[in-house]
Amino acid sequence: MSHENKIKFLAYYLPQYHQIPENDEWWGEGFTEWTNVKKAKPLFRGHQQPVIPGELGYYDLMKTEDIQEKQAKLAKEHGIDGFIYYQYWFGNGKMLLEKPAEKMLANKKVDIPFCFCWANETWSGIWHGLTDKILAEQTYPGEQDEKDYFAYLLPFFQDKRYIRIDNKPVFVIYDALDIPDIKQFILRLQKRALDAGLEGLYLMASNKNPDDMDYKEMGFDAKMSYAFNEKFKKAIPEVRQRFWTKVQNKISLYFGREYTPKFKINYSELHKKIQFKKLNVETFPMILPNWDNTPRSSDRGVILTGSSPKNFKKELIKAVRFLENTNQEDKIVIVKSWNEWAEGNFIEPDSVYGKEYLKIIKDLSKK
Repeated sequence: MSHENKIKFLAYYLPQYHQIPENDEWWGEGFTEWTNVKKAKPLFRGHQQPVIPGELGYYDLMKTEDIQEKQAKLAKEHGIDGFIYYQYWFGNGKMLLEKPAEKMLANKKVDIPFCFCWANETWSGIWHGLTDKILAEQTYPGEQDEKDYFAYLLPFFQDKRYIRIDNKPVFVIYDALDIPDIKQFILRLQKRALDAGLEGLYLMASNKNPDDMDYKEMGFDAKMSYAFNEKFKKAIPEVRQRFWTKVQNKISLYFGREYTPKFKINYSELHKKIQFKKLNVETFPMILPNWDNTPRSSDRGVILTGSSPKNFKKELIKAVRFLENTNQEDKIVIVKSWNEWAEGNFIEPDSVYGKEYLKIIKDLSKK
């Protein structure tokens, strides 16, 4: 990625669309992200569940023929400049869901730039509406483990498709504050990159942590804006107080009235409150097309009501205008996500809107 005025669009990419032994053990034989998507049910009148994929179907990233090539082609045709693959390294060499990225690395026909987001977070059953049982714990065993992780990442960093800024591979860290002594960790990481013949790494903190910290001092080059998370988290307790309890909902259903989940937030009202602010590192706004994780969490889920391509476009325009009014050289909109179907944030074609979300990005990317 060279410095230019054109605004780029990068989309998070979830690799949980293939079977792994751990998911088989935790959730049952053959579990993938589609398992929850398929079993979802509408919880109130007008609730669009289950969501059904469009032209790409219920794909398997390890078995469906040419699926990664098709995704890459579709994304590029619609103005997506690259994918941010979630990458799961838990320490001591333990990885999960790494095979799709490895498959993509080996297949040069998957013609779209990519980079990694190290999703350094403990996996808990609560993600899927169960208990808070620890499934895979995120650990930081020390420098040998860091060395091993870098050695694993290096072939990806060296690939011609890997996204670079200032000729440095872009590496996103999901939870910077979870890492013991992040500043020293980053210094060691940068030294490894230089020793490997790279010009360093372009390090980006994700939207996980608030904006009011000194990311430059930590060693980051960029930060994804926390603006969405800030308003989203504030809205949840308000909504919780406003609606009926689960018992009252059951009574309501019995009498044929509308069922209301605990967490129901209006997309437009929420987004009106979101204001992006420039930090002392390059700042990239993050936009969601929707949020509805009821396929995972049922009535404990959170739903953004009124999500639509039209409303998504308004928020994308806001993000673009924010970037146009900054003097930073790199202008990137982060879209969350390309394919997080069980959380409702996806722009892949579906049975209701088809390619409408993609077409909006395509139109804006031409400007």
